Amino acid sequence: MSGSTGSISRIPYDDLVALLTGIFRRAGASPAVAGILAANCAGCERDGAKSHGVFRIPGYLSSIVSGWVDPAAEPALEVAGGAFLRVDAMNGFAQPALELAKPALMERAREQGVALLAIRNSHHFSALWPDVEPFADEGLLALSMVNSFACTVPFDGHAAVLGTNPIAFAAPRGEGAPLVADMATSAMANGDVQIALREGRQLPPDHGVDAHGRPTRDPAAVLDGGALLPFGGYKGSTISMMIELFGAALTGGKFSFEVDWSAYPGAQTPHTGQMLIVISPDFGRLNGSFGRRVDDFVEQLRLSGVSRLPGDRRLVTRRRTMIEGIPLPEAQLENLRRLANGG
Repeated sequence: MSGSTGSISRIPYDDLVALLTGIFRRAGASPAVAGILAANCAGCERDGAKSHGVFRIPGYLSSIVSGWVDPAAEPALEVAGGAFLRVDAMNGFAQPALELAKPALMERAREQGVALLAIRNSHHFSALWPDVEPFADEGLLALSMVNSFACTVPFDGHAAVLGTNPIAFAAPRGEGAPLVADMATSAMANGDVQIALREGRQLPPDHGVDAHGRPTRDPAAVLDGGALLPFGGYKGSTISMMIELFGAALTGGKFSFEVDWSAYPGAQTPHTGQMLIVISPDFGRLNGSFGRRVDDFVEQLRLSGVSRLPGDRRLVTRRRTMIEGIPLPEAQLENLRRLANGG
């Protein structure tokens, strides 16, 4: 989808959701799946997460057209026992699988103090914070991680084995919006590399290598047979390894290096797994105090001179765009309308 500059239009969030829902319905998604994916993409765009907003629409559509992912899949919820839940996404998208399991996951977390959800056979193509933030809005502490396709070289390695492998958490507060953080364990998200290529920008140093393993700042070289590097050297690489174990081995999904879409030209969505841990933070306490403790922590961080906490910019952008509308280049918005109308 073109990222051309020019005149900017502003579209209300609900209108963008409706527009994207129409696009996903035309692509073969069921009404439920189309609505979930549309709200996810529109929410990312609303909050300023451009690399996971409408920028992702062509990738979703090409993956669907290729036959790589089933847009009408109906996930199946399995109770593994106790607080352990599993969902087979049936080669569909991860978000509908999570939506199916969410009521049972929350119920078990409140009843038993903690619950775990393992999603397999799923495609996750978005940011992770939309998955965890709703739990914190309900007073629960949530942690999620998902592996990707092999596009990151492990520390001291020479070939891509790991994915971008993001991890996210959301913590409720006593006052104010939850504390929410979402980060890739690669030096940057793969979508940001694509945006850099589209905009003609170089990558920061020490972020990627070319097809020969040589350091490069050229996004095209990273995307064409090259790979990203993990953040923080061996530390980021080790966290990424953990996410492979939780996102693939534990869930029953594919490791990043096992994702093979070579028979599906146009496929872009990683077909792996996702893990979520949801905790009732005041379970067993006589007096709830977790939210107040988070507030104390946040206050100390701000007193230390920290100017911005994870999620702060996202919330500011959300408040503004919900009033003013979501800014999109007019050409991009027109392209979305053509897609929704079958053009």
